[in-house]
Amino acid sequence: MRDFIDYLIRNLVDHPELVEISEVSSSNVIIFEIKVLKEDIGKIIGKKGATIQAIRTLVHTLASKHGVRVTLHIVE
Repeated sequence: MRDFIDYLIRNLVDHPELVEISEVSSSNVIIFEIKVLKEDIGKIIGKKGATIQAIRTLVHTLASKHGVRVTLHIVE
């Protein structure tokens, strides 16, 4: 799942080499923290949050197939 998120994010930003994705696991939720350059945050969020919402929908669909809950956080 991490590879899928990494693929999506790196193809959206101008500086893919600076993308960092960390995984934090709690009891029944996996939290992925996405760290990008400040200039690239807007590309991930999109207009009115449409891009990040689409990414979250894709990730939630994939996670439900594996029986886990996933949350995405963008870290500045």
